[in-house]
Amino acid sequence: MAVTLHLARDPGADRLPGRSPLAAPTGMPLDRQIPVEWASKGPAAIARWLGADDLDAHEIAAYGPEAFAAVLSDKPAVHRCPGSTACRVQQPCRYLVEHYDGDAEAVWRDVGDGGELLKRLKDLPGFGKQKAQVFLALPGKQLGVRPAGRREAAGACGEEKSFRSVAGVTGPESLAKVRARKQEPKAAAKAAEAAEKPGSQGVSDT
Repeated sequence: MAVTLHLARDPGADRLPGRSPLAAPTGMPLDRQIPVEWASKGPAAIARWLGADDLDAHEIAAYGPEAFAAVLSDKPAVHRCPGSTACRVQQPCRYLVEHYDGDAEAVWRDVGDGGELLKRLKDLPGFGKQKAQVFLALPGKQLGVRPAGRREAAGACGEEKSFRSVAGVTGPESLAKVRARKQEPKAAAKAAEAAEKPGSQGVSDT
């Protein structure tokens, strides 16, 4: 059964991850310095510019770096930094071609448990522990990929009703909660910086 996510807030873009296993590992590298909706439209945009209804790891991996950067630069651009972003998208696709014959679903299809899946995801180029945990939580919560121990392996991202990452986004309200949660560390850092500035006052002794 096809599943529609609600990350891009665009029906066409949100349907792709439900039928294309490669959409998520293609979209995750785009989630840097741009809004989540913009990043989540990327996989569908790439498929459209390649003239396809789906994504093919073999096709993406076969592009030369400059040629694929040009694809990501086509208006509206997938990312404001198409050159480095093209590299981040192609690297996991090349890894999937080399280790899984381009079949992204094979990463989790026969996995034994959440710990093993986390390790496989961390092996993808550009996927550190945090990104791998978000990736693990997303299909677990929304696409029915639920090996034993997945919540523990996903850490805080795997908690039910957690709004720490895109894994918890199911609509505009939850997206707003995720954004607010991500702003908390920045707000705390600004407050700490302001408190340390000369002339700032803490608790009065009088």
